[in-house]
Amino acid sequence: MSFPDYDQVYKALMAEPGQAFRLADYPTRSEGLFDNKKAARRCLKEDAAAIDFLQDKLYAEGRRSLLVILQGMDTSGKSGAIRNVFAKTTPLGMGVKAYKAPSKNELARDYLWRVHNAVPKKGEIKIFDRSQYEDVLVVRVRGFAPPETVEQRYEQINAFEKHISENGVTILKFMLHISYETQGERLQDRLIQPHKRWKFNPNDMDDRKMWPDFMRAYETAVQRCSTDHAPWYVVPSDSRTVRNALIARIVRATLEGMAPEWPDHGYQLEDFDFS
Repeated sequence: MSFPDYDQVYKALMAEPGQAFRLADYPTRSEGLFDNKKAARRCLKEDAAAIDFLQDKLYAEGRRSLLVILQGMDTSGKSGAIRNVFAKTTPLGMGVKAYKAPSKNELARDYLWRVHNAVPKKGEIKIFDRSQYEDVLVVRVRGFAPPETVEQRYEQINAFEKHISENGVTILKFMLHISYETQGERLQDRLIQPHKRWKFNPNDMDDRKMWPDFMRAYETAVQRCSTDHAPWYVVPSDSRTVRNALIARIVRATLEGMAPEWPDHGYQLEDFDFS
């Protein structure tokens, strides 16, 4: 059973920095990267175990951190990706921040304040369920800020990400790309399944009516903010299994590229008396 190598996944998913980007060129259902769902599940299982081991080393090393941003329309699977990609990862040294509508305290400050406060500490993996990109997505589509204000934010976000990347934070940004049809099926499923009904929000239906506007906003955000220090990966997410496996491939590859090392403080067995 073969798995796609890292370069294959990078090539298929990355929005190349500085290149023209069309969301329509990226499928919502992946073809060819995995032979079948069984292969994707097997790959995910192996990568999740490797992520756990690498995260232990990152935490022990305590010098750098990893920020994983998951952005996507409702039902695209942000919480599902967190649950599966990091299923084997110890909670020690890992955290999740879910972004909802800003509080009064947050609105009284600049929009990046609440984001900067949640940046991972050294040695930590931090996952953002939504992110600073809400301020150029929902804010833009729903008109919560003037167009000229939103326009300024793309470069402000790029500068913010460059700043933290130059200070020890590696950034991974995933857009979970689903089709309009798949979202409709998943929203219906939330009403059908009792254990999912709590997730249903009537406001999601309002966003669904504005689907073309949201897709244009995502296209602009990816085009303007896929950079060398923080590129975007557009993940086909109509299949939950394949979505999780592809994200795990990139997370594992990134941690391996960071190459964290076990610290050695120089203590020797003979230096201590255990009798």
